[in-house]
Amino acid sequence: MAHRERMGWGDLFRFGRQDIAALHKTWFAFFLTFVVWFNMAPLATTIIESSGLTAAHLKLLAVCNVALTSPSRFVIGMLTDRFGPRRTFAGIMVAMSLPCFAFAFSDSYTQMLASRLILSMVGTGFVVGMHMTSLWFKPRDIGFAQGVEAGFGNWGASIAAVLMPVIALNVFGSWRYAAAASGLVMLLYGLYYRTAITDGPAFAACRAPSKSSVIEVSTWRDMIGAILWTIPVTGVLGVVVWRLNGMGFMGAGAATWAYAAIAAVVLFQALRIVRFNYPLLKKGVPDDDKYRFADIGALCLCYGASFGAELGVISMLPQFFENNFSLTPQLAGLMGALFAFMSFFSRSFGGYISERSPSKRGAMLVFLAGIAVSFGLMGLIESNWPVWLAIAVTILCALFVTGACGATYAIVPLVKRRMTGHITGYVGAFGGIGAVMYLTAYTFVNDSQFFHIMGAGALFTFVFCVFFLREPAGAFSQEYQITGSGKAMMEGRPLAGKTWGAREKPSGSAGRAPMV
Repeated sequence: MAHRERMGWGDLFRFGRQDIAALHKTWFAFFLTFVVWFNMAPLATTIIESSGLTAAHLKLLAVCNVALTSPSRFVIGMLTDRFGPRRTFAGIMVAMSLPCFAFAFSDSYTQMLASRLILSMVGTGFVVGMHMTSLWFKPRDIGFAQGVEAGFGNWGASIAAVLMPVIALNVFGSWRYAAAASGLVMLLYGLYYRTAITDGPAFAACRAPSKSSVIEVSTWRDMIGAILWTIPVTGVLGVVVWRLNGMGFMGAGAATWAYAAIAAVVLFQALRIVRFNYPLLKKGVPDDDKYRFADIGALCLCYGASFGAELGVISMLPQFFENNFSLTPQLAGLMGALFAFMSFFSRSFGGYISERSPSKRGAMLVFLAGIAVSFGLMGLIESNWPVWLAIAVTILCALFVTGACGATYAIVPLVKRRMTGHITGYVGAFGGIGAVMYLTAYTFVNDSQFFHIMGAGALFTFVFCVFFLREPAGAFSQEYQITGSGKAMMEGRPLAGKTWGAREKPSGSAGRAPMV
């Protein structure tokens, strides 16, 4: 990777370059996880007809389909720091094929709920893919590269929306075999990915991978902030339990036990943050190694307002077009796929604009404002609109929503390089949190109100970022900004006469192959 010019579209065809080959292998892994994750939405009406379910049943399945994404992304981000993205990604693809098979051949609604709940963890592939890409590309290229990786990967939802109805109705004659086929392809590719890629260039191997599953902070105030921003990661499951109980699918006794378990996990996570960071803060964090946790919080909200909204829209858009414009399931799936289809272009566009604008923060604010306005327009769509106009508004909204995802992750690797996995886990988790909150709200409102709620979420995030998001240091540098203190910690060397013990060692590297 000795090139010095900015990466462009033409570079994607240079398959002989190791970094480009790694990018293509990783986006395809991400793509398959999204095909499996969203293999249900395009088949919604078919499942209703064949299984005797109602629209309310499908809405609850959609909530369960994203319920565990947040806490699992949080955990997977930390596991990626420890074991590397290659092994982690392969493990996700192999393991998540099992609940996919369970859903495909389920014989009760309870089994459907349980399998979709577990399968929601397949959404963690995004976190691992982002981390893998950050190991192969440098700061000035990372926004574009991650936009390509995430954009192609998100096409999985688009392709699922187009192909699943065709495969189910025209090939197998059954939605069950179509869903199972997607899981089988992901399983086989997971086995291949395990041996087909490395965690970054071989020459950049790190000698001290992270052993911590807790994020490191720089100040006492940031420790409180870390606790507050960690609470929703698991706490959002309380919303799912509340809705299951309210719709009669969980008894009061079971709900009480579930609330208690969630509260216990949240308390445990908070105590671990304190236990890990207290001795570090007491000794003092080197000034050149400090960072602002408020930046992570702002990026969490950005991703909730963008990717959370994207998940919410993808989960209902095919049915929205079918019901409002009297389309066939195949054609409605094609129309609904437009939102996800735009993801490749607009995610890359978001990273591209972020890298070429005077300020990455400014680009983020522009995308957030665009989300708020475009969702306001989506909320005005009615059945008497021309289909082409509804499609045009949908494409405009997709441009801003998925572009904001690219702009968000153009900043994430620059907050604190040696903790990229942890930070990616936090930010990625809030994408799932946003989806759970939006889809839960959707069970109470109509389509128009649903779009307006997502627009309001983007507007709130815009105001928050105006006050709390700062421009990252070295945002347009050729190399990542790693201080002397940070580099010493990554390599396990003593710092200012101190040796980091097992409990005191900072929460680590950006993975197995940090670039310095």
